[in-house]
Parts: sequence; structure tokens; C-alpha cells
Amino acid sequence: MKPGPLLPVVVCIALLEHWSGCSSAAESFKVAVIDQQVVMEKSKTGKRALEELRSFSATRQKIVDSDDQELKSIERSLQDPNNTLSEAARREKQELLRAKFEAYQRRVQEFNREVQEKQREMVAEYSKKIQKAALAVAEREGYAAVLDKGNEANIKIVIYHQPGLDLTDKVVKEFDRQNR
Repeated sequence: MKPGPLLPVVVCIALLEHWSGCSSAAESFKVAVIDQQVVMEKSKTGKRALEELRSFSATRQKIVDSDDQELKSIERSLQDPNNTLSEAARREKQELLRAKFEAYQRRVQEFNREVQEKQREMVAEYSKKIQKAALAVAEREGYAAVLDKGNEANIKIVIYHQPGLDLTDKVVKEFDRQNR
């Protein structure tokens, strides 16, 4: 059975309940939060990675746009009332349009797969790096746990936290220091 999307939330609640019981026994228990998306968007390293992904996607989009313009040009010439093509030439051009349209669709699917794969690889790589930076900050400042706040696009794990518990800015600095 595949775990549902609420499993991480249930695990976090269970951990927080456990830790809150521990904190009453040991007063020095500290928990913090970070926002991994903000770390990517604010850090120099993250900005470079996001720009590389945008550039990767933009180069593929230019090729798709060029193919799209070619298809529209062929289609316009077929629909032109002043077109003087013979019936054989017209059928040949329609067949060309059909073949180019099928190739266009395959290319769009291929490019979408490539961009999604690159994005998955980037998220996996940078998630590990951000966790390493968060660990360094947590160990240096004595935090027992650091939770990812999540965001509206994914699962929002932390519903509320005091602003002082947010280590995101410190993790951004540590992330850039570790990944120059």
C-alpha cells in the first residue's frame, strides 16, 4: 500500500507530540523551521541553478516555437484562397504538414520529459545540499530538529511558527558558504 499525502503531516505531528513531552522533561529542546524553496530562490547557488534550469527550458522552447511557426506557415499556405497548387501538390503539402505536426508533438513531449527530469534531478541534488546546510546551522546553534515549512504548492507541514524559529536566512548563508 502506497502512503497517502498526509503521512508526512501525521509523522510530524507524532514527532512534535513526542518532542513536546521530552521538552517538559528537558528544558533545552529547540526546534526550528526552514523554507527550502526560499533557500533556493534567495541563495546565490540556488539562483544559479534555477537560472540554468530556465535556460535549459528556454532553449527547448525556442526550438518548439520555431517548429510551431513553420507549421503555421504551411497551414496558412494551404488555406490561402489565392493558392494555385495542383491537387497533387496540395495533397503532398498536406502530408508534409501532417508528418511535421506528428514530429512536433513528439518533440514537445520529449522536451517536456527532459525538462521534468532535469527539474527532478535538481530538486534531489539541492535538497540534499540544503539539508546539509540546515544540519550545520542546527548543530552550531543547538537545535534538536529542523522542519521544512513546506509551501502552498506542495504539502504545508508547519501551520504556525514564531518568526524567531525560522532559520531560513541562516541556512541561505550557510548554503552559499558550502556551495561557492
